[in-house]
Amino acid sequence: MHRKEKSFGIQMLSVQPDTKPKGCAGCNRKIKDRYLLKALDKYWHEDCLKCACCDCRLGEVGSTLYTKANLILCRRDYLRLFGVTGNCAACSKLIPAFEMVMRAKDNVYHLDCFACQLCNQRFCVGDKFFLKNNMILCQTDYEEGLMKEGYAPQVR
Repeated sequence: MHRKEKSFGIQMLSVQPDTKPKGCAGCNRKIKDRYLLKALDKYWHEDCLKCACCDCRLGEVGSTLYTKANLILCRRDYLRLFGVTGNCAACSKLIPAFEMVMRAKDNVYHLDCFACQLCNQRFCVGDKFFLKNNMILCQTDYEEGLMKEGYAPQVR
């Protein structure tokens, strides 16, 4: 996340029956529902606090909204519009800013590209992998490479 990013929390509050109804920042009508949202120091109907791009209800997709260029956005659209993209270290193709990635040191990979670059074995959670000469290797290929180089890997 960047320092200039504008993210704000969303609170869901129950409306107390004995209080004066608050005005909605989205539609300017009184909020008479059982619940309301508080965001950007304003009150909103649940249906009125929406992403300017995809129209999703922000109270349902998380507890954070993003603002930039006078737009109120969900995280996905904020990153799609203003996020930093990069290239996959394995396939060199663009990785959209909103996509889930795997990281190894300074390298970033598509989830589908995070595999041994010799045998193409995909890694599961908890599998050991090695980064050698900027290549991702499974344990078998790493150890075979060490044997060819003339020294055995240290087992810990």
